[in-house]
Amino acid sequence: MTNLDILCIEDEREVRDALERDLEPFNTFFEVEVAEDADDAASVVEEFEKQGKELALVLCDHILPGKLGVDFLVELNQSPQTATSKKVLVTGQAGLEETVCAVNEADLDRYIAKPWTAEGLQEVVREQLTTYVLEEEENPTAYLEILDTERILQAIKDNTRLEE
Repeated sequence: MTNLDILCIEDEREVRDALERDLEPFNTFFEVEVAEDADDAASVVEEFEKQGKELALVLCDHILPGKLGVDFLVELNQSPQTATSKKVLVTGQAGLEETVCAVNEADLDRYIAKPWTAEGLQEVVREQLTTYVLEEEENPTAYLEILDTERILQAIKDNTRLEE
């Protein structure tokens, strides 16, 4: 099983704490890291690469000090090391233009409006991580306990049929 990580980028301490708290069910299988801004996040991504970890999912606010979240997601999408990472914009302030940019240029996978519910956030995270694991991991069965069991088993079944 590969070391897969989740990165949350949020400048407000209370919101960052809420994200970490709501992501606790995933801690057994995924390391959750937080960053206050895009520069901090870039350092975390660089450290992941040095340690041989994969960035599976990014949850990013739009309004950040220094650089907008959408701009950071575009940069991640342009890098071969993070292009396949699932990208979720978690914000209450992105306008239509920024959201369209995120979809078109950052390959945005989902948008979550603030405030969110813990269950809603966990559902999106589970969905995105399941997709990532199915696309990028050789053995998705290692994640059956935490991710979408039905999707993983169906993908294995479909793959088995193709090999026959």
